[in-house]
Amino acid sequence: MRVLIDASPLLVRSAGVKNYLYHWIAALRLIAPAGAIHTFPALGEGARLNHQGSVAGFWRTYAGLATLALSNYTPLPILDSLAGAADIFHASSLVRHPPRRPLLTTTLHDLTSWIMPELHPAANRRADLHLAEHLRRAGRIIAVSESTRQDAIRLLRVPPEKIVTIHSGVADAFFNVDSEAIANVCARYHLERPFVLSIGTVEPRKNLSGLVSAWQALPASVQDEFELVLAGPMGWANQATARQVRAVRYLGYVPERDIAALTAAATVFAYPSLYEGFGFPVVQAMATGVPVITSNVSAMPEIAGDAAVLVDPRSLAELRDALNRLLLSPDLRRRMSTQGRARAEQFRWAACASKSWQFFQEISRR
Repeated sequence: MRVLIDASPLLVRSAGVKNYLYHWIAALRLIAPAGAIHTFPALGEGARLNHQGSVAGFWRTYAGLATLALSNYTPLPILDSLAGAADIFHASSLVRHPPRRPLLTTTLHDLTSWIMPELHPAANRRADLHLAEHLRRAGRIIAVSESTRQDAIRLLRVPPEKIVTIHSGVADAFFNVDSEAIANVCARYHLERPFVLSIGTVEPRKNLSGLVSAWQALPASVQDEFELVLAGPMGWANQATARQVRAVRYLGYVPERDIAALTAAATVFAYPSLYEGFGFPVVQAMATGVPVITSNVSAMPEIAGDAAVLVDPRSLAELRDALNRLLLSPDLRRRMSTQGRARAEQFRWAACASKSWQFFQEISRR
């Protein structure tokens, strides 16, 4: 069996989908027979994950994006030719015309464009329209959480037997962060006080304005002892949110190589997102042993289980009280740290890859 995975999101700026594809492809190549996993465009092993740019060199990136454009905007059967002897083509939302001969599969990460369209720019919504077409045509679909699977069944009328839940993973680097790396990252970003951390693109869905407001509602003594640190590229937030973010410690985009150590350095990790299909930062923080506050909606209760403090993300009082309680209770933080590490063990990329390879084997036998 030969699987061709659309890896074009690895050539552009992206966050969660890019993280998924990068680690998922690497993990699949470790367990699948030699030569079974291929990518479009062809990408070798060893490239470094970079959310702000391409994981490939200039010429390979240029050629890959040019090929994608020709496939999307001309009638030329580009991907039909490139698919060659592939048995399965696993598509992303960037591909408009997947090859016709191989079986079509795809991964559904979330349905936020359908559930909260007002929180997304038009370009995101247009890309998800192509994904909806892939979902309609696909023989089978992977959902990254049961919450996402149920959303697809309910909102897009995807037949239940067509879509299977395979949880995403967390990179091994988050399970083993040494003290020297933590000290180095604190020095690099001038983090001198204990801090609450939140990581993610600054955009409406992440609810950073709510987090900053809850932080500012804490007693002055707590704000003096700790600080709120936000990390992530500036996305499509409005000016008011951008001003709020910059009113606390805003690090901007942090390279992937620093994320594990930065996360492990935090006293508490806060992620009050309004909607997540999986929630990579939550699992990453649990893997490092940092106690987590996250939302009680969408996939986050499913992923966090009883290993995080769950709050209504739209309730300033709940978020403020959770921050206050965790910051002032070392015993509670230690208990949440232990529970978080144990919970995160369920989300290894090796387990995701094993279930995904079984998924491909099953569909190829149909």
